[in-house]
Amino acid sequence: MTTFQFTFDKIRETFTQILQNGYQVIRCLDYVKMKQALPEKTLVNRIDIDISIKKSARLAVIFNELGIKGTFFIRLHAPEYNPFSFENYRILKFIRDSGHEIGYHSEVVDESAIWEEPAAQCLVRDLEIINRMLGIKVKGIASHGGMTGLNNLDFWKHHQPREFGLAYEAYDEQPEFDLFKNSFYVSDSNWTYWKCYRHGTLVEGDHRSLGQHAESGHPVIYSLIHADTFFDRHFYE
Repeated sequence: MTTFQFTFDKIRETFTQILQNGYQVIRCLDYVKMKQALPEKTLVNRIDIDISIKKSARLAVIFNELGIKGTFFIRLHAPEYNPFSFENYRILKFIRDSGHEIGYHSEVVDESAIWEEPAAQCLVRDLEIINRMLGIKVKGIASHGGMTGLNNLDFWKHHQPREFGLAYEAYDEQPEFDLFKNSFYVSDSNWTYWKCYRHGTLVEGDHRSLGQHAESGHPVIYSLIHADTFFDRHFYE
């Protein structure tokens, strides 16, 4: 019988394993503040909310119970969820009040093409909405990869986060962040198996789990998980 590895129980075990291996788990904004004096073993904990805010609540509860924090990136225009709905807004406040960072999962290139509005204008408006909605000051962006065929990261070829009062973009190569190429990056973004990059280069054929990579003792691990990947028994529940 197939054993599914992306269960909520398994991700709890994974982060327990990470802590047992001596890692300090921090938010993306913490990395900006601490990068000149990082702990000996650091894991930067990034969570993208592509489809389900409800599932992100499950991850936040697990992190709270383990005493760790992460950065949750939310979309504003997803057809899959409305961040202003009764339950989703309650969950986002719970994530915020638990001490996790909330960032913006940006789709400004898609917005610009669909709405025929300048992408920078879209970004400023979106940030204002999230800030007012949650009473926060968003400091980080992670560009979302959607279904339009456009690359939302392209916006940052001609702009810097600091122009918009931001501290970083998740794949930013500016010296203030520059984490992707200065870490061992592990992601669940293939949905059914892990992938990893060493200093920005894909490690072909290495599908070991995030916990297994922690056993290897990389000084800085940049972890990306998606709330939508995880389940209790199977993906289609």
